[in-house]
Amino acid sequence: MCGVGSVAVLGSINMDLVVRVPGLPRPGDTVLGDRLLTIHGGKGANQAVAAARLGAQVRIIGRVGADAFGPQLVAGLREDGVDTSGVAIDASEPSGVALIVVDGSGQNTVTVAPGANSTVGEDEVARLVAGLARDDVVVLQLEIPLPAVLAAIQSAREVGARVVLNAAPTAALTGRAVPEVDVLIVNEGEAGELGLAALRKSVGALAVTLGAAGSMVYEGERVTRIAPHPVDAIDATAAGDALVGAVAFALARGSTVLDAVRLGGAAGAAAVTKMGARPSLPRPDDLRRLFGIQLDQTSRVKT
Repeated sequence: MCGVGSVAVLGSINMDLVVRVPGLPRPGDTVLGDRLLTIHGGKGANQAVAAARLGAQVRIIGRVGADAFGPQLVAGLREDGVDTSGVAIDASEPSGVALIVVDGSGQNTVTVAPGANSTVGEDEVARLVAGLARDDVVVLQLEIPLPAVLAAIQSAREVGARVVLNAAPTAALTGRAVPEVDVLIVNEGEAGELGLAALRKSVGALAVTLGAAGSMVYEGERVTRIAPHPVDAIDATAAGDALVGAVAFALARGSTVLDAVRLGGAAGAAAVTKMGARPSLPRPDDLRRLFGIQLDQTSRVKT
């Protein structure tokens, strides 16, 4: 592959309802928090915006509800330069909502009501495949029904496009074989749940994020540790989505998996320095200011 491809994201689009608290509540606890923040989110939407902010040409395919949140979510994606022509309005379901609680150290808990995301299916896969080229990168997560994810993987492979799967949340894969994809991205806990050995056998490359400890990349027999970027963490909600979006951006420009994950690590570190998922997703100026990383928008990305 020698051209510059685009990024196509099939995934969730949510409204995040966020409260910052001194400490995460235990079962049965009531904790007083700060003011409620309403922030555009969803793993699919966040990853699409993350790639677009770095300079990728991005389109998203998904569903929102015919409620007050739906038009706001679509408009927010457009403001970040994401093509939303593949987003459908579902008259029978509300828009997806995530309830997020963040503590003083930046750690969080997230509960998702999928709403319209739960009806993503064959029509969305067809819209994904339409116009897909060999140089493109398809990005998927597991906040939409697994049959749609599996169909999208198969369709993308038939076209020759590369597939990046962020296997989160992992519950959909419990007891199932991990799909064959070009790059699988999971965090340390998810890798433990799915089984590291099984993951390494089933995918082209595996990236395991380790939070403040950086990440590990497994490509066949080669194992590479990628050092972290130390920062003062405020909110880790979108760190993973920033990483996935940056990986897709870099791969679409011909980068190696290692260089793509290195860039992803920097994007994830930059994201934790700001409050809120969507507001925290970095732009090239953030990476240059924080880490001295320069992005060439037309050629391979090296860090």
